[in-house]
Amino acid sequence: MISSYSIKRRSFLKAAGIAGAAALLCGCGMSGAAGEDSASGNAAASGKVTTGGSTSMEKLMSALREGFAEQYPSMDVTYNPTGSSAGITGAAEGALDIGLSSRKLKPAENGVYAKTVALDGIAVIVNPGNVLTELTIDQLADIFTGKITDWKEVGASSGEIVLIGREAGSGTRDGFEGICGVTDSCVYTQELTATGAVVSAVAGNSLAIGYASLASLKDNVKAIGVEGVICSEENVLNGSYAIQRPFNFITKNDSVPSPAAKAFMEFAMSTDAADYIRAAGAVPMNGT
Repeated sequence: MISSYSIKRRSFLKAAGIAGAAALLCGCGMSGAAGEDSASGNAAASGKVTTGGSTSMEKLMSALREGFAEQYPSMDVTYNPTGSSAGITGAAEGALDIGLSSRKLKPAENGVYAKTVALDGIAVIVNPGNVLTELTIDQLADIFTGKITDWKEVGASSGEIVLIGREAGSGTRDGFEGICGVTDSCVYTQELTATGAVVSAVAGNSLAIGYASLASLKDNVKAIGVEGVICSEENVLNGSYAIQRPFNFITKNDSVPSPAAKAFMEFAMSTDAADYIRAAGAVPMNGT
């Protein structure tokens, strides 16, 4: 929930700056931007922004869309959670104004540009009934590649480890496997197509271990420490938590964004968006 202080702060910023921002957009030549917003008395900008990609960015996008709508109620930002690879492809092909990726671009993914909007820790999660409190990167690598198969080998109660992960092409999977040095060598029991599904699977199996975005954690799973450091906003921002990744906006190199898309990207990178990003469980790049 956004605090009353944050709401007052946003109201001040809105009163002080929206007229100027809207005038800038109109100066860019956006069609259909003329008119008055009856609620605020400020010039009303209109337009549609199509976004899609990373499922891990769902909470972040929901929060950003909420904040953006407060400032530009006549603009419509759509979001289609299809996975990071699909978001990058959509931006490259021009099907999306903004692709969403929760991983770095690969060398073969040409013709697009990635702008990091927020950081996300990839938490290692177990069932709350598991007594384990932390693992090292080497232990994680051995677990996910099948070298360690029983929980007793890492100090927990005996039982065959159940490995839960994401599907190939997932930004969460790419980030986790790359950092742990196990790319394309994991032996998953289940490969699921959404972060929420991974959380639910681990919550429902006392022998399971998986990974999930910090923004997606719920009380039904337990995040354990990695190299003695727990996954938190502070530890992601200061770099002490090892398994973290960027939340990126992807745009096509040779195209000029529409005024609506430009306005949304500028809002997402502004200090005014920081409270919304934190509310979604992510770490803002341009916070206060």
